[in-house]
Amino acid sequence: MLTGVTDGFFCCLLGTPPNAVGPLESVESSDGYTFVEVKPGRVLRVKHAGPALAPTPPPPPPLDAAQGDRSGLVRCQRRITVYRSGRLLVENLGRAPRADLLHGQNGSGEPPAALEVELADPAGSDGRSNPGSAGSGSGGRRRRARRPKRTIHIDCEKRITSCKGAQADVVLFFIHGVGGSLAIWKEQLDFFVRLGYEVVAPDLAGHGASSAPQVAAAYTFYALAEDMRAIFKRYAKKRNVLIGHSYGVSFCTFLAHEYPDLVHKVIMINGGGPTALEPSICSIFNMPTCVLHCLSPCLAWSFLKAGFARQGAKEKQLLKEGNAFNVSSFVLRAMMSGQYWPEGDEVYHAELTVPVLLVHGMHDKFVPVEEDQRMAEILLLAFLKLIDEGSHMVMLECPETVNTLLHEFLLWEPEPSPKALPEPQPAPPEEKK
Repeated sequence: MLTGVTDGFFCCLLGTPPNAVGPLESVESSDGYTFVEVKPGRVLRVKHAGPALAPTPPPPPPLDAAQGDRSGLVRCQRRITVYRSGRLLVENLGRAPRADLLHGQNGSGEPPAALEVELADPAGSDGRSNPGSAGSGSGGRRRRARRPKRTIHIDCEKRITSCKGAQADVVLFFIHGVGGSLAIWKEQLDFFVRLGYEVVAPDLAGHGASSAPQVAAAYTFYALAEDMRAIFKRYAKKRNVLIGHSYGVSFCTFLAHEYPDLVHKVIMINGGGPTALEPSICSIFNMPTCVLHCLSPCLAWSFLKAGFARQGAKEKQLLKEGNAFNVSSFVLRAMMSGQYWPEGDEVYHAELTVPVLLVHGMHDKFVPVEEDQRMAEILLLAFLKLIDEGSHMVMLECPETVNTLLHEFLLWEPEPSPKALPEPQPAPPEEKK
């Protein structure tokens, strides 16, 4: 604690942020790490591993669904209506496979035929009006007929297949959140490499061993999203699976929306609700960098209390090994204030047609379970799984459980749709004897 206060004092005097993170030039790709220059002077460390990193084989000839092979085919039909009053109506017009785990109970079935919600609006009302009371207002007054602001129609057919290890066209991308590094995925990376998968895990700018520009604009959502786009385009193959944690979920959503034909499945771990990103005005991270550096020991302890279900020696060691919050105060402040993404609202998420697995640690004090439940309602193809023993850092606390859930989802594919039965032909008339 005294060291942090002393460094913060010199930071205030000198006007420079201490403990800046820079790239480790001594680490070579032979150790499994590659340094990718996504922009001039902007270098990210990437863990790229797999049993066979051979070039992608030519794709097999497309299957003809008209000839009866409909394995893994899902028809995605939705109508999304946004009203000027701030209401969102999502109508599921087709039949899509879906399984939810809400309130700790297993359930499987079709998504609701229609879902009407209030768009998140910090400046608006409390948004608690009854979705079923569309024809009546408060105090018994009748509402006028609502005119839609815009209507979005989704009608496509996707083939969702099982992603097995050692398949040359499958790549798993792991994206961490604020304050972490690719090290938080160690158990998952080792597990899936052993199963034969090709994995890619980058360090975000300013985290781990990636370069840390001393400009706040380098840590906006858009700047980091373009970094992830560059990494994705460099390593992507035919079937790509995106796995994100916390803030990293937003980048997975961005890539899935931008590349719907390349993103095969998405896994969101403690990512929160389907609302637009906007930095909080009243936040401790708005304090000067030197003050944040003085408070860094307290912030680390607070993260340990809120991010883990238990705070024993094992969790402290996991926190140290995972490099959580092992970033400079300048980067931490810039990351928190740069989380502005107004496009990523409920409509943006409702447009996704990729199957999504939601994993939530029930002891998470950063992300309430209600947010992931709301995400499961908005998404078209969603599976919500709750882990009772886990918290925000569930992949570190319960690696075996998380690995099993992720692997089962990778292997999952929809049941083949029944083939159309031929119409019965009338029986030939019996001959008279």
